[in-house]
Amino acid sequence: MQVADFDFDLPDELVAQFPPAVRGGSRLLHVEACGTLHDRWFSELPALLRPNDLLVMNDTRVIKARLFGAKDSGGKVELLVERVLDEREALAFIRASHAPRPGSRIHLADGGVVEVLARQDDLTRLRFPRPVLEVLDRLGQLPLPPYIAHTPTADDEARYQTVYANEPGAVAAPTAGLHFDDAMLDALREQGIRTARVTLHVGAGTFQPVRVDNIADHRMHSERYTIPQAAVDAIRETHARGGRVVAVGTTSLRALEAAAQASADGTGEPRAGSGETDIFITPGYRFRVVDALITNFHLPKSTLLMLVSAFAGVNAIRAAYAHAIAERYRFFSYGDAMLLEKRPPE
Repeated sequence: MQVADFDFDLPDELVAQFPPAVRGGSRLLHVEACGTLHDRWFSELPALLRPNDLLVMNDTRVIKARLFGAKDSGGKVELLVERVLDEREALAFIRASHAPRPGSRIHLADGGVVEVLARQDDLTRLRFPRPVLEVLDRLGQLPLPPYIAHTPTADDEARYQTVYANEPGAVAAPTAGLHFDDAMLDALREQGIRTARVTLHVGAGTFQPVRVDNIADHRMHSERYTIPQAAVDAIRETHARGGRVVAVGTTSLRALEAAAQASADGTGEPRAGSGETDIFITPGYRFRVVDALITNFHLPKSTLLMLVSAFAGVNAIRAAYAHAIAERYRFFSYGDAMLLEKRPPE
């Protein structure tokens, strides 16, 4: 398929610039496996789930990954840390009039000096003077997506983070999880719906455009994930009881499907442990683990739009997005949500 097959026109005013007044105060478009659409509110989610269902959530925590500094020459530099490699080293995208060369230095606002070590494709390996997370927490800025126009505020630092965020390392939030609050999680538990946690540290590559015409030629940035044994056990038990595995967000889905591909036992169950994934899910993919997906609306021509098209069906997603635009749903990270049921195999 061509990238143009996943394009659509979106009025600028439908791009949500701020979260709703309260978590969960969003709309929810329910897309049945047959393609039928239902306009609902996110607060109605418990009624759409079943007692034996399992929600799998990504507990990554967004770090203050945007950092500003200056070269020896005084030229301004903007860093977006893509991945923390170890205590003092990280990979970052660099924005500057002239990219700093390996062996040069970047001066931070507190007098600290970052060493430029090497180029790795479109990323640069850096060595920090102190632990990377400590520097980012003190000097960094929350990396709001490029389509959100305002400078991050204290409210963003709270709301661009899930209530169950625990493992620091993401450059972007797993945005489907932003709709959940503690009251919703309590209500789901009381209904007999269990939850499990996985971790996938979302990279800045999630916002990188697809620069090829044929989607088969696109290559994804790699991301780090961890699947605990408890999550594998919960998935096995859920399917044994006839329940559904409901991924909260495309990142949870990608972690589960990548771990299932890594499994060598042929069962299709995800394998516990940590790994790297550059899984690229497009129409025609056979899903091994996930039965339903909670997700936000995604950018035109994006890999995530291709993923949800693979999950719910290309025509169903086209119809759902056209409906959402006509009904004035709010789009992208701070926008409304969808509940997608997996399209049955042909």
